[in-house]
Amino acid sequence: MDAKRQAAVDIVRRLRAEGFQAYLVGGCVRDLVMGREPQDYDVSTDATPDAVVRLYPESLTVGAQFGVVLVPREAGDVEVATFRSDGRYTDGRHPDEVRYSKTGEEDVRRRDFTINGLLYDPLAAPAAAPTDRLAAATNGVLDYVGGLADIQGRRIRTIGDATERFSEDRLRMLRAVRFTARFGFSLDPAALKAIRELAPEIRDVSAERVRDEIVKILTEGNPRRGFELLDEAGLLKEVLPEIKALQGVQQPPEFHPEGDVWTHTLMMLEGLRNPTPTLALGVLLHDVGKPPTFSVRERIRFDNHVEVGARMAEDILKRLRLPSRETERVVELVRHHLRFKDFPQMRRSTQLRFLRMPAFDEHLELNRLDCLSSHRDLTNYELARRMLEETPPQEIKPAPLVRGDDLIAKGYKPGPLFKQILQTVEDAQLEGKVRSREDALELVAEQFPLQQP
Repeated sequence: MDAKRQAAVDIVRRLRAEGFQAYLVGGCVRDLVMGREPQDYDVSTDATPDAVVRLYPESLTVGAQFGVVLVPREAGDVEVATFRSDGRYTDGRHPDEVRYSKTGEEDVRRRDFTINGLLYDPLAAPAAAPTDRLAAATNGVLDYVGGLADIQGRRIRTIGDATERFSEDRLRMLRAVRFTARFGFSLDPAALKAIRELAPEIRDVSAERVRDEIVKILTEGNPRRGFELLDEAGLLKEVLPEIKALQGVQQPPEFHPEGDVWTHTLMMLEGLRNPTPTLALGVLLHDVGKPPTFSVRERIRFDNHVEVGARMAEDILKRLRLPSRETERVVELVRHHLRFKDFPQMRRSTQLRFLRMPAFDEHLELNRLDCLSSHRDLTNYELARRMLEETPPQEIKPAPLVRGDDLIAKGYKPGPLFKQILQTVEDAQLEGKVRSREDALELVAEQFPLQQP
């Protein structure tokens, strides 16, 4: 048993010893039943937050008004939530009133999806030796909502009325898409119908919460299915209209035999394997500048679509409140994604500067996916990859041979010329034309002679 699970089980055991009911609940139970490793463990109990704090004085009470406290453990915080039933959700996120319940059954019936509504008694002894993996995984599971059947049937279904559940917290619409894609399940028709009807209301959800779900859809598995379902459910045009606009934008067939920009982007999403959020967002947004720059002159053209796309990507990510450092990385992925086509013709100094860009591995992977999702020619990708692998880091970014202080000592005055001189010296250094400080200063004297007074 891993440390996180042991910490949660220990809390269950202590709560039981004090006379309370206590179970593991939610996503951790779902993952255990499905044979997956939970990322964290939550505990559900009839103990009130005050009672939990008395047992664990170090608890963090940031969510106590909703019956939730965090119990810090060495392996990570464990969320301990009091059984509750919720009243109306006027704000579309939080219940107007929280009423504590006496049973776990009442508690799970307020939750979002049946697969997340399972309770697990980790202290229960197996009634008999299990005969298969599912039987082994479900020993001690309490299912009041049909979650086990839906896991077996590979189905995402709301607990109770779908419209009511999604109206309580509109973010659940995006969560339904995420779970459907992540697990390769089907989405219950009633849930899909309710999402289509309520989709415009997703705009009432904060940008940060929407952003987090989009990133999870992109990175937790099967992002192509996730974005196809976002579109099918009517959510894509609400949260990312710029991506919806990719549909039907045709491309030159000699470069893009796969079809329109939407199809190309979906193919790239399908190729992602455990991506960073910045790479996944870069893939999603790399051609976002094509719809507004589309024209036909002799052939289909997208003049300046890279720079237009970089500006659009920045606007989109600011709208989604992505942190500035991550925004900058994604924008750079969009801005430079076509540079690989010129890689063989670049001077060696330009090539090496390209290779030392921050997060170049993401630029490289985006290019690989771009090629495989269009013309399938990986020649330039392989050239850049091999150069990166074969060139020592000290050659890609060598220590400078000449600095500003050296130029001042030789009589040069600080100003715009400094940058030009230093770049000229570095170009020569990267190309192997100068190898010492003396050679570099000689080059400076030849190409930038001091004006005699």
